[in-house]
Amino acid sequence: MVLASGNSSSHPAFFILLGIPGLESFQFWIAFPFCAMYAVAIVGNITLLHVIRIDHTLHEPMYLFLAMLAITDLVLSSSTQPKMLAIFWFHAREIDYHACLIQVFFIHAFSSVESGVLMAMALDRYVAICFPLRYSSILTPSVVIRLGAVVMLRGLLWVSPFCFMVSRMPFCQHQVIPQSYCEHMAVLKLVCADTSINRGYGLFVAFSVGGFDMIVISISYVMILRAVLQLPSGEARLKAFGTCASHICVILALYIPALFSFLTHRFGHHVPRVVHILFSNLYLLVPPMLNPIVYGVRTKQIRDRVTQGCCGKDP
Repeated sequence: MVLASGNSSSHPAFFILLGIPGLESFQFWIAFPFCAMYAVAIVGNITLLHVIRIDHTLHEPMYLFLAMLAITDLVLSSSTQPKMLAIFWFHAREIDYHACLIQVFFIHAFSSVESGVLMAMALDRYVAICFPLRYSSILTPSVVIRLGAVVMLRGLLWVSPFCFMVSRMPFCQHQVIPQSYCEHMAVLKLVCADTSINRGYGLFVAFSVGGFDMIVISISYVMILRAVLQLPSGEARLKAFGTCASHICVILALYIPALFSFLTHRFGHHVPRVVHILFSNLYLLVPPMLNPIVYGVRTKQIRDRVTQGCCGKDP
């Protein structure tokens, strides 16, 4: 194996990604539904961005957050799926060392951004439902931009040390990553040095980002449900419950596989590897596919605008 030497570390020239160990003979066929979901994610999120861009009536906080979510989903899915499909269809398992670290950065940074955007969207719904008369004065365009910038900077700044610390460490002769993409803990297992600081920092990031966001989202939706239950109209309550349920499903589609993958890497030594890898793949593919469907189909303004565009009608 070829090792590249630096001033303070040595690293392999490339890594080998195995795809889904245990399902090698089925990977060619597994790639087809994965490709279909990726195509839906790309088309759905681009359509969402286009509709929000051209319709000035949608330049409101809710839709601006939705545009941020669509951009995040495009980056998150495109950082893994093309390489994953190349592994499944063309056995292109090699990935350059630096490309692997870049993939680690994009996966974790934009997972953090996605979590932050979902938190911002929960806050948006809380203000809209609990303080409807003050909504436009609380969530001004400048507040939305600042909140989006904070979410983005948090993801970039919190995750950057992952790549920096790993790049300064020596690697063993073993260069095989038993996954479909480069993930921080998977790369860390190939390091021939004490990784306790890296692992500790990973836990800090997970709890300070994911934990904080989940707490804020939970509190927001509890307050929303309390407000909804006080609505006098049964029809209004049912409509609000339907909207909240769809949003909660999107949130769970991100957090459940992410939490499962996170815990399995550290504590789930008895979890079958194939189950872990499948959950890890779905965690980066299902939310980007699901978000434009849920928010596009269930949001009347976006649904009407897409229908008008398809039918060639003027708005």
